[in-house]
Order: sequence, then C-alpha cells, then structure tokens
Amino acid sequence: MRGPARPSPLAALALTALAVMALGGCARPFISPILPPPYRDQVEAPYDATWKALIRALAADNVPLRTVAKDSGVISSDDIVSPIGVFADCGRLGAVSLEGEALVTFTVFVQANGSSTTDIQVNGKMRTQAHRRGDSGRLRSDPVYQCASTGRWEANLVDVVRRLVKE
Repeated sequence: MRGPARPSPLAALALTALAVMALGGCARPFISPILPPPYRDQVEAPYDATWKALIRALAADNVPLRTVAKDSGVISSDDIVSPIGVFADCGRLGAVSLEGEALVTFTVFVQANGSSTTDIQVNGKMRTQAHRRGDSGRLRSDPVYQCASTGRWEANLVDVVRRLVKE
C-alpha cells in the first residue's frame, strides 16, 4: 500500500512562499519620516564673533562636544539623548507614532561669507535608542529606526548665536 501523495518540490515551495507572505501581511509597516535637507542660515557678524557666540551657545545648552576645530569651522557633538518628537521625528508603526528616546548627534559647519557675514550649516543624525508604539507597553531597543530632525534645535541654536553676537 502506498501512503498519501506528497506534493512536488515546486508545490511545496509555492505553499511556503504563500505562508511567508500571509505572515508578513500581518506585520505593521514602518513609515519613516521624510529626511529634511541640512539646516542652513546666515549670521550678520564676522567669523570670529560668530564662532565665539556659537561656542557660548553650545556651552549654555550643555551639549557634549566631540570635535571643535576653529581653523576648519567644524564642531561635532557626542550623542544627546532626547525624547522622540523634540529634536527627532522617528516615524510611525502603522498609524501610531513612535514614542521614547532618540540618540541625536549634530555637526555644525561655520564658514566666513565676506567680512561681515558668516554661513552656518547644521547636519543632524538621529536614531531610536528606546521606543514603543504609541503609549503601549515597555520601551524596547530593537529594532533601531533612523529618525529625521524636527529642525527645532538647529533654529534655536542660530537664534541664540544671533542674540549672543549682539551682546
């Protein structure tokens, strides 16, 4: 007597593929935020005055610095822990936004633009550290999602620099 008929290898592969697609369809899609371009602005002050004001503004904001190079006009920060939504937009899982903490780093480029104006560009890099879907459950560290800047920190920094240059 013969046992039950076994499906062909091609049929088994097709059934496995359908099962994987069905389970994948139950997962919530991650919708990442749209990445903004680097923040760029100008300060109506010479390079040296702008540089001093920028250092004072970062010190007043207690930003941990990794690199300070006045000759090349580059300042980079260490990781800053920020609540998601303040400096970083980390997207959504399905229809609900991610909540929790993000690790944020900034790199500031300063360049003289003539004798009385200075250009400032701020690049941000952000990722989740601990997150959850909405206000549900505990914070998780995995998976890590890339985030986008809200632009608040950059705009506030340049506003403080402008104020400090005038003092």
